[in-house]
Amino acid sequence: MGSVIARIRELWGRPEVRFLILFLTFLSVSFTVIALNGVNDTFVVPYTALIARVSGVVLRITGEPATVVGCVVRSPRFAVTIFNGCNGLITSLIFISGVLAFPARWSAKIIGVIGGLLAIQLINLVRIISLFYIGIFMPNLFNDAHIFIWQSLVILAGVALWIAWAQYFAVSDKTADRA
Repeated sequence: MGSVIARIRELWGRPEVRFLILFLTFLSVSFTVIALNGVNDTFVVPYTALIARVSGVVLRITGEPATVVGCVVRSPRFAVTIFNGCNGLITSLIFISGVLAFPARWSAKIIGVIGGLLAIQLINLVRIISLFYIGIFMPNLFNDAHIFIWQSLVILAGVALWIAWAQYFAVSDKTADRA
């Protein structure tokens, strides 16, 4: 039993193992929490409706007579429903899990979380607006653009933001506050 505990301590002492365990734990917990009906109904759906309203405002600024009802953004030429997987939340949770698991000062983590969330939501807004216009002008490409191109780009952007944050804010284990 003592050798098992010693081995666990040895593994935990390796930064890459500690990061992986923390990252997977934060990710698992956050994905489980947003899957709960109560959280979905009180946070995720209103959050998604907010994303839809912001998208409607941007579309109206660009000259599209868009209206928004709940999570549906509609114009006389096209309509989209923004679902949970399309609201940037999954990418945000992946990013936040990476930031929180990484050995950095808490001030750097707070900056990373706030900056990353804003950047991811901006990228996702560009995604929604572009998909809306793809639906208007190239409807035969909408599904491929939505599923294969933009979904991948948003996740890759979240990972790239994390890599940029980690390189900029990386600190040695001796000076980092533990996650």
